[in-house]
Amino acid sequence: MANLFKSEIASVTPEWTGGHPAHVKAFFTERTGGISSGPWGGPDGIMGMNVARHTGDFAMCVEQNRRMLAQCLPAEPKWLTQVHGIKVLRADAAAGEPEADASYTTTPGVVCAVMTADCLPVLFADRRGRIVGAAHAGWPGLAAGVLQETVRAMRKTLLDAGEAEPELAVWFGPRIGEEAFEVGEDVLDAMKTHLPEAQKAFRPAEAPGKYFADLGELARQALEQVGVPREAVSDCGLSTYADPKRFWSYRRDGARSGRHAALIWIEPEAH
Repeated sequence: MANLFKSEIASVTPEWTGGHPAHVKAFFTERTGGISSGPWGGPDGIMGMNVARHTGDFAMCVEQNRRMLAQCLPAEPKWLTQVHGIKVLRADAAAGEPEADASYTTTPGVVCAVMTADCLPVLFADRRGRIVGAAHAGWPGLAAGVLQETVRAMRKTLLDAGEAEPELAVWFGPRIGEEAFEVGEDVLDAMKTHLPEAQKAFRPAEAPGKYFADLGELARQALEQVGVPREAVSDCGLSTYADPKRFWSYRRDGARSGRHAALIWIEPEAH
């Protein structure tokens, strides 16, 4: 856990497989360090760092939480209105909070951000620090191909600029663990549409037609489809569902669960 510049904001910092990408900074907020209370608070019902406007939290609390978070960053994050789709935006040009589930940037100081409670946050970084990105990978987005689209967009951007193809490092943040993510046949069938080996990420539950799904394994399969090897992926292995002291969980806490932020940027000083 890193404390960044404000000791009260708890966070998880990526440990990148193969070493830290050049000039890249990233972290994932935990549930404490803000001013939200009640279901959007910390484990004691106070000091919550909820960054989502759509969960019923007081608007002034969310805005203050976002302002406090921005003090730890080179700029305001490029927030998205997430819809469990596959749209990927170039964060530099994003205005307001456009509908998308992933963004990327080549511009130092621009902060890509996604919000999650149980969904898988995925951060991407070129080893040379030329491009970074963030994706919100819930099961509908994973099934539809949001991770593949993010990798394709990042590669195309560098190639179109006359640059060499990126060597990507990828980090999986906290999300619902396999032991708690019980789903039906519809989820398995949706995954099989684009991931031929999807069955390997599902194990039968006690109830007929029910399975426990491993979002991390499904994400690895998706990335392999676009040439990102498993050895390029680092996984924090933390479950939002299993650790209520540190994380919110939509499945555990319900619709009024708070949301975490996964953030990544290229350090301005490096350029």
